[in-house]
Amino acid sequence: MMIEEVSKPPRPDSGFVVRRLVDKTGITEPQAIEVIALLGLNWSSLVREAKLLNPRH
Repeated sequence: MMIEEVSKPPRPDSGFVVRRLVDKTGITEPQAIEVIALLGLNWSSLVREAKLLNPRH
């Protein structure tokens, strides 16, 4: 039996974090939303992962 993976939407208070992450790291808004959905709102973890997605920034 396969279990479908259900992605959790970002929390409502993450809108500010999405914009901040996009501005600071240069990733796209959809990428920021996905990273936040995976990692939560831990800023240092978000920045680390975002930098991996956009190494030029």
